[in-house]
Amino acid sequence: MTESDAAPLNSRTPPSPQAAANRKVLVRVVLVVGAMFGLSFASVPLYRAFCKITGYAGTTQVSKSAPDRILPRTVTVKFDAGLARGMPWRFLPEQRDVTVRLGEQTLVSYRAENTADRPVTGTAIYNVTPLKAGKYFQKIECFCFSEQVLAPHHSVSMPVVFYVDPALNDDPDMGDVSTITLSYTFFEADSPALEKALKRFYNE
Repeated sequence: MTESDAAPLNSRTPPSPQAAANRKVLVRVVLVVGAMFGLSFASVPLYRAFCKITGYAGTTQVSKSAPDRILPRTVTVKFDAGLARGMPWRFLPEQRDVTVRLGEQTLVSYRAENTADRPVTGTAIYNVTPLKAGKYFQKIECFCFSEQVLAPHHSVSMPVVFYVDPALNDDPDMGDVSTITLSYTFFEADSPALEKALKRFYNE
């Protein structure tokens, strides 16, 4: 066999500079997204920060005050309450629903009671449905902004102050929305059930 007949040690065509650059960008994006999701459900504060920024999965938003603009269009807001298995509380909305105008500040309350013989700290996971309404549901005050500690057999009224952003009226995808359901589920803080719920949330 002559030198001209011998196969080269590496016959593969080297990637172009553009292809190599594209692969680097893709790897970086995957790493950033993976890190973001990993951190977001690593703890409750990071979970809340992530959801507040993105409106992910119907997560509500936070506002300092209601807008100046109030529109005639109304929506009915329904209230739902749930407890994780083994959470020793009673938890119910004090009203089942309210009808509000877009931009109108509204106060409602939930009631929680600790039925255990020990203090219990609760953390609420929350969202609204339809999920697409999350970015328009603005909370000014909410018990869900922090952990709630209830003494044994103690009950408390938990207020929520909110409005539905008038910008909802300008979104053609929201034209079919006349009812929004606000849901809370309380978990015992730092419990395995809470961690599992957060992981399920991000895997949906």
